[in-house]
Parts: sequence; structure tokens; C-alpha cells
Amino acid sequence: MSLESVRRHLAEAAPELEVIETADSSATVELAAQAHDVRPAQIAKTLSFRLKEEVFLVVARGDARLDNKKAKTTFGGKVKMLALEEVQDITGHPVGGVCPFGLATPLKVYLDESLKAFDEVIPAAGATNAAVRISPQRLFEVTGGTWVDVCQDPETVPA
Repeated sequence: MSLESVRRHLAEAAPELEVIETADSSATVELAAQAHDVRPAQIAKTLSFRLKEEVFLVVARGDARLDNKKAKTTFGGKVKMLALEEVQDITGHPVGGVCPFGLATPLKVYLDESLKAFDEVIPAAGATNAAVRISPQRLFEVTGGTWVDVCQDPETVPA
């Protein structure tokens, strides 16, 4: 169902984009990078957060880590990741396939500036073996997202 909601959304919002389904799982950044033959950083991971009663998504490069101070300043409080059991109910997508397309519930989408380091990024597409290749600018346009700076500088993150 989730993959179909993504296909419907993209058919309307970005008909030029093709959903790529792989034989193997791409449910983690590492698996997705292998499946699409790119560096992990180029995977656009979608994280689900809650601040008080508001739920929203942050899409960031695969090797980025949330900077709690930046997030608190940007969002006006301490954000918490959704519990695993809440993710599919709210987004309509399984963990490992969460993306900012075809959502079950309308959610705000924030795009971390870290994505701009690439000409093309690869977010999931509603299933643990589906993704799309998209430029950060097109991702911004398709999602109606807002650019934010809420991740640690990848060069300063310990390996």
C-alpha cells in the first residue's frame, strides 16, 4: 500500500521520477548505498520526530547526525524521535521505507542543508526496497519542504 501511495503522489507531483525497486533490502543507509552503488552520505534518510503534539519529518544525508542544540533552536524545543510502532501508523510507510512522499498523514517536511552537498540524493520510496533518485532542489519542490540546518557537520562526526 505504501509504495502505491508514493507512486500516486509522484505521478502527480513529479511524473519524471521513477521509483526504483531493488531485489535486496535497502532499509538501512548502508544497504541502500550498496543497492544503489553510492556513498552512504548520498542516501537521503527520513527521520520522524515529535515536538509536543506536532509530528514532522527531517530528511538528511545518510551520514548526518542530528545536532540536538541546532534542532532545539530551529524547532523551538527538544524533539523526540517517534516510537517505531508509531512510524507506520503516522507516515503510512514501514520503518526502512519512510520517505516524504505519499504520506498517510500530512506532515511538515524539513530538509537539512547537508543534502545540498550532492547533485543527486536517494530517499526511500515507501518500501524497504524502493527509492528514487532526485536532486535536492527537486526534493524541495516536490515535498514543499523547508530548508533547515539541524545536523552536525559530517566532517566533525566521529567515525
